[in-house]
Amino acid sequence: MPDFSLTIFAAFLPLGLLVLALLLGIYLLLAYLVLPAWWRHYEHNPKLEHSPKTTQTAEGLPGDPLNIGLVGTQTEVVQALLAAGWHPADPITLRSSAGIVESVLLKRSYPNAPVSTLYYLGRKQDLAFELPVGSSAKQRHHIRLWQSSDLSNEDRPLWLGSATFDSWVELSHYTGQITHHIDADIDKERDTLLHNLEQAHQLVSVYQVTGVGATWQGYNGGGDWYYTDGELSVGILSTDNIAQLDVPSHAPNPVSVEIKHRLWVRLRAWFK
Repeated sequence: MPDFSLTIFAAFLPLGLLVLALLLGIYLLLAYLVLPAWWRHYEHNPKLEHSPKTTQTAEGLPGDPLNIGLVGTQTEVVQALLAAGWHPADPITLRSSAGIVESVLLKRSYPNAPVSTLYYLGRKQDLAFELPVGSSAKQRHHIRLWQSSDLSNEDRPLWLGSATFDSWVELSHYTGQITHHIDADIDKERDTLLHNLEQAHQLVSVYQVTGVGATWQGYNGGGDWYYTDGELSVGILSTDNIAQLDVPSHAPNPVSVEIKHRLWVRLRAWFK
């Protein structure tokens, strides 16, 4: 006698594959075309729309994504970061490289430890600052900044940057060189820096534009995983570093971006 269960299964198999293919197509359309376009916004600074949002390593590998910007002269940027308790990073030399190894191995403070070089538009960072954590250079908050005056929407230069947290020291997954590895939550570092500047009364206002876009499986040149809501926050610094007593204003985001933020808050809890 024929096996009716197998007959029925065979009859519905093409329909099941069709439904599966349809669902997959809808997912790909939403995830890679519709939602990224719906969440993209540059109304606060249209000049940033077509600019790259990721740095590169010396080997040409994708580096850390840009997630922050500061508007101000070089003096204002430097003084604002100093006021917020951050330290300028020493240049990479044999002595400073030995100093960071000594700091990690012997747990000695080195608040000006050098940071590795990354490139944006073919240029290495113009400024690098860090905020130490603990008694060694093993862990630290740090930021690299590139002056991007041609992308400024203000009458002062725009400094685009990548703020990340060094969580441990290891060999690079790609180059084999000794390097720091970053914590995956790069949004936290972006927000930490802005909070530090606000606490130092150096921040006038903040607006956001689209950075690399919402990403939950990003990897930098060291092979480090990161996730981000994809926004690039730009802080307008106080002119001449005059202390700001008012809470910084925040330019409103489009409704679509606010919806994404609410969704991201829920997703973010799964990544940790």
